[in-house]
Amino acid sequence: MTLYAAQWIGSGPTAMSKTALIAALQREISGYIRHFTRVERTHEGRTFVFFEQDDLVVVCGGIGAEPARRAAEAVIAIYRPAQLHSVGFAGALTSHLHVGDIVIPAVVIDARDGSRVTIESGNGTLVTFMAVATAAQKANLAQAYAAQAVDMEAAAVAAAAHAHNLHFRATKVISDGLHFEMPETARFIDAHGRFKTTAFALHVALRPWLWPRVTTLASNSSKAARALAKHLKQSCDSFGNTAVPEIIETNTH
Repeated sequence: MTLYAAQWIGSGPTAMSKTALIAALQREISGYIRHFTRVERTHEGRTFVFFEQDDLVVVCGGIGAEPARRAAEAVIAIYRPAQLHSVGFAGALTSHLHVGDIVIPAVVIDARDGSRVTIESGNGTLVTFMAVATAAQKANLAQAYAAQAVDMEAAAVAAAAHAHNLHFRATKVISDGLHFEMPETARFIDAHGRFKTTAFALHVALRPWLWPRVTTLASNSSKAARALAKHLKQSCDSFGNTAVPEIIETNTH
């Protein structure tokens, strides 16, 4: 396993003040970006939608590590931000976290290889997993990584920040509890990380036994999005107050 331990140096570059927030889906942060300016820009043949306001820029890259990486590289190339901030939904890996709770981790782990980045401020551990975690997988992830929450993008954003020597932080909101069994959604996520909402709705419409679970999921998602928007609005003035990590790679056995 590869372990990344972060040592913190200085206050980083001062010429670039913009913070880039990277989410998976627009619905996760729709309340926060309501008054931002929407623009489309192209990077490496792909069109990305950005939301701009003052020294902040937001991009919704899609679900999963690879879409998050592409979005991070695009926002770095176009906006040259000083900081990357992974935001969005996460699943609880402990019964102490509930829908709407905010998670600001001190450690982000990539479940693909066990690599990790530590963050100067924050508390607890977030693990990035490559699929929507089932209730059983949540229990396994909690035990394997001593983590409190799981997402699908933060580790990829952290890796991009490290590669470009940028600040990194993560703010997640719990959208599904430890024992909540998510509906099967993998088939409705395309290669670009986009969720095929219409196809999913048709799938659910023909399966009444899924209706209560999907209704709960929709309610939880709305509650989580409102909580995240409120938190981001309250904390936007502190987005630049992090240090630049010097990531040191060591090998453990």
